[in-house]
Amino acid sequence: MTGPAAVSPLLRLREVTKSFGPVAAVKGVSLALHAGRVHALAGENGAGKSTIVKMLAGVHRPDSGGIDLDGRPVVLDGPAAAQAAGIAVIHQEPTLFPDLSVAENIFMGRQPTGRLGRIDRRAMREAADGLFARLGFAVDPGRQARGLSIADQQLVEIAKALSLRARVFVMDEPTAALSGVEARRLFSVVAELTRQGAAVLFISHRFDEIFTLCDDITVLRDGARVATDRVADVTVDDVVRGMVGREVSALFPKEDVTPGDVVLDVAGLTRAGAFEDIDLTVRAGEIVALAGLVGAGRSEVVRAVFGVDRYDRGEVRVGGTPLPPGSPAAAMARGVALVPEDRRQQGLVMEMSVERNATLTRLRPLAARGLLTGRGERRAAAAWAERLRVRYGGLGDPVGTLSGGNQQKLVLAKWLATAPRVLILDEPTRGIDVGTKAEVHRVMSRLAAEGMAVLMVSSELPEVLGMADRVLVMREGRIAAELPGRRATEESVMFAATGRRAAGA
Repeated sequence: MTGPAAVSPLLRLREVTKSFGPVAAVKGVSLALHAGRVHALAGENGAGKSTIVKMLAGVHRPDSGGIDLDGRPVVLDGPAAAQAAGIAVIHQEPTLFPDLSVAENIFMGRQPTGRLGRIDRRAMREAADGLFARLGFAVDPGRQARGLSIADQQLVEIAKALSLRARVFVMDEPTAALSGVEARRLFSVVAELTRQGAAVLFISHRFDEIFTLCDDITVLRDGARVATDRVADVTVDDVVRGMVGREVSALFPKEDVTPGDVVLDVAGLTRAGAFEDIDLTVRAGEIVALAGLVGAGRSEVVRAVFGVDRYDRGEVRVGGTPLPPGSPAAAMARGVALVPEDRRQQGLVMEMSVERNATLTRLRPLAARGLLTGRGERRAAAAWAERLRVRYGGLGDPVGTLSGGNQQKLVLAKWLATAPRVLILDEPTRGIDVGTKAEVHRVMSRLAAEGMAVLMVSSELPEVLGMADRVLVMREGRIAAELPGRRATEESVMFAATGRRAAGA
């Protein structure tokens, strides 16, 4: 592959290497960021992307190699050094002081003062307005940071970086928690930053974003750089091949299965302000997808079905028998499992070990005479980790040391250990790489082929169309359409989700 134009880069990584104990996270990676260009960094979870971000942020120092800024070596021995060098990292979910104003968050520790040394709040607000004007969007500098959307919080962080004269912006999965409209707004901000001469390193698992926004792309695999090229010169297949080291022709390995009897039957489920009159069924061996826009009520429905949230009226039946409302324990006892949307907050206990997280749902059956043995727990955890191809250092390591994709597979393993009849998956592949997505899809397909009833919430239309036997489209808390999987298209799903009709319909 050929690289981008040979002009002097604003920032360069020179053969950087970083190891943690015996694990080499980054192996001799070189990367050049140019002023006025957006450079994508792609790779599977665990490929080394996060370690590179932390080296640029000053959190980690390279074991070997170096970092050049404006052609001169620079040592980033802490976040303050990175900030002073003009490097800003914009995370998925920024951390602001919630009880301070937007302007105070931007100028924390650097507030303009008057002649008597008092903070000049008017000057601070005017300066904040000027920063937002540079970005092309308005955010009230005087409003409290608490309650800001993730998208607005990111704008505040970008404005703060501009106030510190940042020239290199590292964006680590910045759109993961954004709606489509918010993501497009962020893209326009990125375009404005590059127009003003900034260099942007953009990390995303979404290929449509990379091919829309980025000029150059570097692909990592197993901590090493595979290729750097202009985005215009490569295809999605080229990038995927570089990331996983093989062809991924079967990203959606859906097996044809003849559905059996109805296992999950939801009738008239209603909760005021969230969803209304939800009727749905899922048969043995069937994958049913709940599609729709963010805020349509999909997650609220599956949480109510599992008993996490209560509902006002309606009924949930499993195998023909009513399920008591508001009781996850009762749902588990009847063979229902829920893999939640937020694996870190709702699916795992991050401080606990890999083995304990893998067996949390099976502690009582694994106990012998009321005592849980470490040997039994490790044996069970290792078996499920092997079945789902979870990559880990040691079963006793904190689960937070795993990559996002391996954390997601561990959540799935934890629930599959309960041998459920109904598996509910809320955004099962959000924030994980293409190779891990294929593995999760493979597991879903195999489970359905074995007779499990699968109900999936997904915002990714290719996943919905590739894996679902039936698609239920939600709009404003109601089911707006039911589409057979083979006949569903991106257009038909979006028309149902938005309430619009196709031309000529």
